[in-house]
Amino acid sequence: MANAELSYENFTTDPFQQLTPADETKGALRILEWAYGNFGDSIIYSCSFGAESMILIDLISKVKTDAQIVFLDTDLHFQETYDLIDRVKEKYPGLRIKLKKPDLTLEEQADEHGAALWKSDPGQCCYIRKIKPLEDVLYGASAWISGLRREQSPSRQNTDFVNKDERFKSIKVCPLIHWTWDDVWDYIGKYELPYNELHDFQYPSIGCIPCTSQVKSGGDSREGRWAGSDKTECGLHTLGSNSK
Repeated sequence: MANAELSYENFTTDPFQQLTPADETKGALRILEWAYGNFGDSIIYSCSFGAESMILIDLISKVKTDAQIVFLDTDLHFQETYDLIDRVKEKYPGLRIKLKKPDLTLEEQADEHGAALWKSDPGQCCYIRKIKPLEDVLYGASAWISGLRREQSPSRQNTDFVNKDERFKSIKVCPLIHWTWDDVWDYIGKYELPYNELHDFQYPSIGCIPCTSQVKSGGDSREGRWAGSDKTECGLHTLGSNSK
């Protein structure tokens, strides 16, 4: 049963703010052990199945073999992403992996908001296909796990291990904040973890097909998302309004 000592309502500061981990996982395994010990079945991992996700899935499987993992299935993902999910299910059969779809099909969304909403209003598209579904998933959950890393972008540099999530009125646990891109791939290689093969073709961050592109060698890990616009986040990790 989850420990009620920490909740959204009484959260004040990251209990691991002073932690300077030197272990192989840079504190990630310790944070996950704490998170599942504190929240039990009331914590959910919202998984993108990107490179960072492979680390978290592997570490979570060592802590809780039947952990809840949710993938926000927008119906716009690459086939390579769906293929990877199948491989992960085979490697970690105990994990409860759920694909959460939006309330609207792509056809219904087009009827209500016009075709290719991701072009005319990407913020609204992200809200319909990602943010609202995660709101539904997290309803009643005490906490959720995210693969954010401080190195990824300026907007993520102040992320802590444990965060008060104002958007979802929850606790957001981010075990990989101190990991670099090289750390991620060193771990994947060392333990021969499955990963999305698009990473081998200069797709460091993989989301929906219309909003994901290749990057130049050495480009920022978020550079290929919403290329050509000032949008850098889908909205899951920002407060914003309900349409962003």
